[in-house]
Amino acid sequence: MDYRKFLGKEEERVLPYFGGAFLYAADRRLRLATEPEAPGWYRFRVKGREATALGPSEPEGLEALPTVRGHLVGERLVREGSIAERLHFLPEEEPPRLTPARARRWHSGELVFEMLDFESEAEEAARRALEEDASLAQVKGVPATLRSAFAYAVLEAASRRLGIPAAPRELRPHLGNVAEQGRVEAERALRALAAERILAAREMEELNRRRQVAALAQHAALAQEVAVQARVQARRQERGGRHRRGEEDAMARAELALEAAGARMRSVRVLGNGNLEVIFTFMDERFISVVNRDTLQVVDSGICLGHPPSDNLVTLESLPSVIKEAIDTDSLVILRHA
Repeated sequence: MDYRKFLGKEEERVLPYFGGAFLYAADRRLRLATEPEAPGWYRFRVKGREATALGPSEPEGLEALPTVRGHLVGERLVREGSIAERLHFLPEEEPPRLTPARARRWHSGELVFEMLDFESEAEEAARRALEEDASLAQVKGVPATLRSAFAYAVLEAASRRLGIPAAPRELRPHLGNVAEQGRVEAERALRALAAERILAAREMEELNRRRQVAALAQHAALAQEVAVQARVQARRQERGGRHRRGEEDAMARAELALEAAGARMRSVRVLGNGNLEVIFTFMDERFISVVNRDTLQVVDSGICLGHPPSDNLVTLESLPSVIKEAIDTDSLVILRHA
């Protein structure tokens, strides 16, 4: 097969234009040579994968597409499942609210308007309830899509009145109660939504604040670590290598960490499993703690840190501040004594 003949073939098609730089036919996506002025149905000249608009047209080929029925609320069709979906290419004359309508599902997923359906007494009763600021509690024989459309309309009006914007997906859980209780329930639901947004914003603000504090602390810790390493190196040179390098580094870093926190190291010795026992004084008290030699993470603080213990959340540098808080709150319990 000579594919060049296919690519060079020209044809005319009537297709919907939803906006953007592409069209969607049943078999392929087409690139527009020039974009039409507005969304709508057009006749296009198609060559390969490029389309050129020739002018507006009436719809064609709708009968082959899946049918979707529901009730109108503004530019949305409320279909099964209480889903309010945007409906494209509505008539220029706006249909009455809660009008039943029929749409078709285009190949790319959009709903395109086909026609208005016949009404029953239920639509008129629902409109009357909407006009009288009532509910559907006493109205019988209301189809599910009409009931949901009524609730969306009530919520839409309340949203404008209260100045609380809301998307249909946010309102969907409240449709049943709003249909039964009307305006009062709609306003309650919207105010609850607004309160949830405020709470979420506060929590996000607090989370961001904590992240900033943590980032600053991490930056400060990194800077201090660099300074500590420089001082350790200087002390190693002064001491002339009297101890093994790893142990000397750890001991020096432990001493510097305590000094930075306002404590004074009295002695330190190497334990098994890569740990150090550090004896230090702080606020005129003597403490014995076990820390990891490499990270100075506390293994055993030597004081009571809650139930269950949370020693692993503390470093040697932060331990003195924890001790101070325990002293200030009269809750210090020393577990390790000489």
